[in-house]
Amino acid sequence: MAGIVAYGSYVPYRRLKRAAIAQVLGVVASKGERAVASFDEDSASMAVEAVRDALKAAPIGTIGTLLFATTTPPYGEKLNATVVGAAARLPSSIRAMDVTGSVRAGLTSLLQGIDAAAGSRSLAVVAMADARLGAPEGKAEQQNGDGAAAFVLGTDHVIAECEASSSQTREFLDTWRAPGEQFAHSWEERFSLTQAHAPLLSKTIQDVLARAKVSPGDLAKVVIDAPNQRAVEETLRGLKIEPAKVSDSFALTVGQTGAAHVGLMLASVLPSLKPGERVLVASVADGADAMVLRATPAIAEFKPLRSVGRMIESKGDVSYGSYLKWREILPTEPPRRPDPDRPAGPPMFRAEQWKFGFVGSKCTNCGTPQLPPQRVCVKCRARDKMEPYPFADRTARIATYAIDRLAFSLNPPTINVVIDFDGGGRFLGEMTDCEPEKVAIGDEVEMTFRRLFTADGVHNYFWKARPKR
Repeated sequence: MAGIVAYGSYVPYRRLKRAAIAQVLGVVASKGERAVASFDEDSASMAVEAVRDALKAAPIGTIGTLLFATTTPPYGEKLNATVVGAAARLPSSIRAMDVTGSVRAGLTSLLQGIDAAAGSRSLAVVAMADARLGAPEGKAEQQNGDGAAAFVLGTDHVIAECEASSSQTREFLDTWRAPGEQFAHSWEERFSLTQAHAPLLSKTIQDVLARAKVSPGDLAKVVIDAPNQRAVEETLRGLKIEPAKVSDSFALTVGQTGAAHVGLMLASVLPSLKPGERVLVASVADGADAMVLRATPAIAEFKPLRSVGRMIESKGDVSYGSYLKWREILPTEPPRRPDPDRPAGPPMFRAEQWKFGFVGSKCTNCGTPQLPPQRVCVKCRARDKMEPYPFADRTARIATYAIDRLAFSLNPPTINVVIDFDGGGRFLGEMTDCEPEKVAIGDEVEMTFRRLFTADGVHNYFWKARPKR
């Protein structure tokens, strides 16, 4: 039976306290804080982080499908999944697809991925990520959050198999955003609650439990994601589910992460499951999807690379002003220097393994790793005796650094670091997700996939160093 083979999650390092929003705008503050993608992050880069973690924990197998679920794709017309696949170093033979247009895309993609894995004998990778915007003074600005989750799906080494699924699709006006608009609109909440969310959730969940031949009391955990929390509460009361079985919604610590949210909640409950236990997963938006997963004996041995809780605890604050600047909600004067040039297609194509996969080279004559990839060894001078050598998953330490307060950046100052990789290889690049005054020679760092800048609509992605999380 097809199901989840491995999973990963990602919560950005930065947090915006809701009280900070209220203090500036003079509105009522919700409790807690929300996760904020950094100035150099977007849904694609966050998806890469989650996919990389999921693949590190997955058994070796052939990957045949990649689905990328998001409502905030970096490109409106261009397959965004190709960026995720290239950075995660997936084979070029994969079938890839963007699933977008609704926050329902997250669970829908997971179900599609399970179907793809069941029918092909190859693995499917599903990435979910979102960095949604809310208009200042609006409810969504405080409620939303940024994050990502990823799942590797297959029929072998399954840790949680899908016993049953159910879907309902019905047209109703709830949340919408026209092309070119920055912020989404929402209809009056009582209509969505009484006429759509609660009835659709109830019907879909009842149907999936009947198909799985289980009762609400047989469930060990329950994951329900809905734009309206009252719909979740009504559904839980109807099912008579114990509160202890319900997944944390992360409303106080992360926020509602759109298409990624159901995956993030699922990733948080999977480590607590014991073999034979079942979890109900449901999501409602533009319809509803639900499935019942049953943990297999293999789940007892599986350990995610990073837990959701660990990612939530690893954090640093960001001011409301910086958040507005990063999201281009607040217009600011650009740096008084030439704009960056648009990245060119041919060199990006030729250097795909280096630029997106961060693959250097290793001399087969003397064994010296080097980056960028070279034809002539920097040590023994051997020519064309190189093999690919990936650096993205290797840790490194800061050899020296410089703080540049004049460089073009949405988050000055820029921290340039020279890092030495474990096993060899030296690299000069940028540092991110850190406080300049805390950077020190000898600090351990890891690599992260980020967006350097955007010029003429082209996103220039590459790799940066960050403190190990």
